[in-house]
Amino acid sequence: MASTSPQQLPAKGGFRPPRLRSEKAPEQQRRKLTGRWTFAVLFSLAAIAGSLAGLTLVYSVDLPQIHDLERYRPSTTTELYDQKGRPFGSFALERRIIVNYEDFSPVLRQAVISIEDKNFASHWGINVFRVGGALWHDIVSHGRAQGASTLTMQLARNLFLSAERTTARKVQEAYLAIQIERSFTKEQIFTLYGNQIYLGHGMYGFEAASEFYFSKHASELNLTEAALLAGLPKGPVAYSPLLNPEKALRRRNLVLTEMENDRVITKQQADAARSAPLGLHIAQPEMSVAPWFVEEVRRELEKQFGAEEVHEAGLRVETTLDVDLQQVANHAVEDGVATYERRRGWKGVKQNLITQGIDTESYRHPDWVMKVKDGDYVHALVTSVLPLEIRARVGNMPIVMTPEDWKWTGQAHGDDLVKPGDVIYVQLAPGMEGTAHKATLEQDSGAEGSLMAIDNTSGDVLAMVGGRDYAVSQFNRATQSERQTGSSFKPYVYTTAIEDGVKPEDIIVDGPVSFGSYTPHNYEGDYKGAMTVLNAFAESRNIPALKLAARVGIHKVIDTAHRFGVTSNIPAYLPVALGAVEITLQEQVASYAVFPNDGVRVTPRLLKKVSNADGITLWEQAPSVTEVTSQQTARTMMRLLREVTRSGTGAAAAQLKHPLGGKTGTTSDYTDAWFLGFSPSVTCGVWVGFDSRESLGEKETGARAALPIWMTFMKAAIQGKDDERFLGDAAPVPSVAKTDAAQAAAVAPGKPAAKLAGASAPAVTPKPGQPSGVVKPTPPVSVGAKAIVVPPVKAVTPAAQGTPAKPVVRPAFQPSAGTGSLPKPTLQPKPALPQ
Repeated sequence: MASTSPQQLPAKGGFRPPRLRSEKAPEQQRRKLTGRWTFAVLFSLAAIAGSLAGLTLVYSVDLPQIHDLERYRPSTTTELYDQKGRPFGSFALERRIIVNYEDFSPVLRQAVISIEDKNFASHWGINVFRVGGALWHDIVSHGRAQGASTLTMQLARNLFLSAERTTARKVQEAYLAIQIERSFTKEQIFTLYGNQIYLGHGMYGFEAASEFYFSKHASELNLTEAALLAGLPKGPVAYSPLLNPEKALRRRNLVLTEMENDRVITKQQADAARSAPLGLHIAQPEMSVAPWFVEEVRRELEKQFGAEEVHEAGLRVETTLDVDLQQVANHAVEDGVATYERRRGWKGVKQNLITQGIDTESYRHPDWVMKVKDGDYVHALVTSVLPLEIRARVGNMPIVMTPEDWKWTGQAHGDDLVKPGDVIYVQLAPGMEGTAHKATLEQDSGAEGSLMAIDNTSGDVLAMVGGRDYAVSQFNRATQSERQTGSSFKPYVYTTAIEDGVKPEDIIVDGPVSFGSYTPHNYEGDYKGAMTVLNAFAESRNIPALKLAARVGIHKVIDTAHRFGVTSNIPAYLPVALGAVEITLQEQVASYAVFPNDGVRVTPRLLKKVSNADGITLWEQAPSVTEVTSQQTARTMMRLLREVTRSGTGAAAAQLKHPLGGKTGTTSDYTDAWFLGFSPSVTCGVWVGFDSRESLGEKETGARAALPIWMTFMKAAIQGKDDERFLGDAAPVPSVAKTDAAQAAAVAPGKPAAKLAGASAPAVTPKPGQPSGVVKPTPPVSVGAKAIVVPPVKAVTPAAQGTPAKPVVRPAFQPSAGTGSLPKPTLQPKPALPQ
């Protein structure tokens, strides 16, 4: 019987024989391998967690605390307001308008979410899969990663981080985004994002961008407009509708497609929107009504608060400006200089683009940056010329002129005046001729003008015009330009003389005189003989002014000017009495305001109060006053200055029929024309001339070139103030014209008295032994209840006075746009003209 091995025995009763060692080995190996893999995974996860924790610690050390965001205030615009609370200017590095969540139209909010962050409503700050993909791309490519940021991450980057695309920055973005999501609602996050994001051309936030691109609020945007703005955050420059309209259109259509895919708009809406044009309506910036004033305010604010605070903190600045008077000042200077230019005659065109090789199609004049309207003076480019028609363009706006529009030039045919490519100066007129705007031909030969007006009581600067065209030249001729003053300097001479005891009724001889080698003469070339001090001032006679300056001493005259606020370095030689000295218009205006203020100088001020964005006052300025002369002296000078506008060189101002005073000024060779004057409440000064210091032309005196501008402004400044009176005017001041005649008759008994306000008076020969100068009347003449006896005055020669200082010779200079200051002109030791 054959034997059977144990392995071959059948199992009985369900019995299973034990396994041998060789059967247990694979099972043990599997268990051991599983344990090892489990340990490796756990170790890796721990390492990753530790690394992430370490990275979080490293990259979060210098990050801001999220609670700082609760107090975060984005960079906003500093606004300037005039006396009546009307905005007229602003400063900003980032043009931003802060709005609330409800101020973003629903279609705009959905467009942004569709293209930038589809899961915005559900995620917790980051999209793990997109961020992981971006990190992997960074590691593999060692370069910039593709975008994977959520709206919250973009907000974190824009608020706290740099724009570089690195792994470190993405980790920081993610960390901050999670913290933001934990602290703020979705609406708050979107509002912060919508006010912070940059959208090109200096616009930050959807409200500012909406007003810039479409001239409407963000709450008013339609579908196509909202889609265009929603596509800009990815590339404000690359997708700019102004710089790259085709790319902008494709990007906008992509946004519409994403909105269609998200089913927030229908296919019909998407198709209609994709076929629509960009629909831009760019808001062209308007020139500030007071650009030179705004620039002066900026400098003052930066001195007080620093540039960063001024341009980013959203300050509310209450200024002294009166917008209504500023508008009058603008037109007064523009019209006044244009009238002078026409009076001067056509001088031709200064620039032709074709002869200079400049492309006429791409040419853009600085004037064209700002929006223009009827009545504005602006440069234009001639496009075509016919004998009876001139066509040109101002930017993209066509204009047309006919013979009536250039009649003042004396030329009948347009092709005798200009040719294509000429840059001309025009004034826009109301009305259209076909598609072209009507205009009149003007001239810009380089003549400039400036005006400044202040409130007598407070020193508030009410209006400031620094030139003819701010777009061409930002140089402020009201505050920065020192020009020779001519006879407008004489009030300092007469003030010093009155302080020394001279009276308006005193007699002074307007006759030939020499001061050593210096022999002055009058502007008219004649002599009027004996005349009152008052009438000598009113008629701006040079010889009496020099005699008075010689009597009191030129050093005292200079001290008086400095006491009144003049800061110029004035050389101590006698012709200074006739205005051979340079002073800014601003200093002249402040000095003249002393007289109606009873001898008190009020420092001009631009600012009243500065508040922060929360309305808390940061700085407030009260008027600064100083007494510089006595009330008696000031009121005596008022008689002289008022006589100028009654019967003297400024008599044209009498037609305003209001209490006024002032003084004309014209320099040698008619290079500078001035008029400075005041009402009881306002002091205003006007200057006209060339930056190059060329002559304005024969007979272009202060009374002719500057006074009409002053009158135009003052007519508006005194409107509604019929009852105002100068200090001390209890009753109308009596005329003293008869006094002059009586005094002259007393000096030369038996001879007819001259009309001192007009005709020349005969020269009075002094008695033997009596020097020429102030003549002692015999017998004394009573004026009212007081007998006036003028003591004799010895004529001062250069030997007695000291050697006059030699003038400093400086070359003439033509400033370019934005020049900070002008060099002083050549000083000539010869008498200035009286008017």
